[in-house]
Amino acid sequence: MNVILAKAERYFGPMQALAPIDLDIGDGEFVSIVGPSGCGKSTLLRLVAGLLPVSSGQVVVDSKLVSGPVTQLGFVFQQPILLDWRTALGNVLFQVEMRGERPAPWRDRAKALLDQVGLGDFAASYPHALSGGMRQRVAIARALVHEPGLLLMDEPFGALDALTREQMRIDLEALWMRRRMTVLFVTHSVDEAVLLGDRVVVMSPRPGRIDRILDIDIPRPRGLAARRNPRFLEAEESITALFLERGVLSRA
Repeated sequence: MNVILAKAERYFGPMQALAPIDLDIGDGEFVSIVGPSGCGKSTLLRLVAGLLPVSSGQVVVDSKLVSGPVTQLGFVFQQPILLDWRTALGNVLFQVEMRGERPAPWRDRAKALLDQVGLGDFAASYPHALSGGMRQRVAIARALVHEPGLLLMDEPFGALDALTREQMRIDLEALWMRRRMTVLFVTHSVDEAVLLGDRVVVMSPRPGRIDRILDIDIPRPRGLAARRNPRFLEAEESITALFLERGVLSRA
């Protein structure tokens, strides 16, 4: 699914959250967005999803101008936001029910997705019995159950411990390589952005604008060894140097 942002900007009253953004995301591409807190990364995702209107410019998803909520995409938020009284399978099927569909025809697909994210044995478990990483896997399966062509992910691993976060990164790449949906992935982590993205969009401080776009030419899959790839080190150092130059990071 193709996504185009053309001079898209967003104001909240007198505050400009996003300066005009021009970005073209190809079908099946994995694009990471990295930038400092408050630079408009989450706002950009909400503009693409049609959850917020642009103040000026336009957003086009799958050749259609976005003028309201886009229903053919999946959205994974920073927190899993699961229903405590539903099992893992019930939470995945919840999206189907909210779309007015009967859940029964979707059960096999939901179970298959739980298998794909490593939770096949936990379909009947409730959220309180799942770890943070497992709950986030349920949220990813829920976002994919209706077969969206576009997946938006807003710092989905931010609340996880380092080891779980690394495993989730590897699992997400494997899932994307199997399904090849278009992914727009927001993160604060430079290495996560580089390890996951076909391209990395580097945002400036607010009002957020695209400071630089890097092509990431690292073979997939990018497992643990990818951190030793010279191209990874070069991209990470380039983004870090840009943040130092902009005052986002300090050497002190």
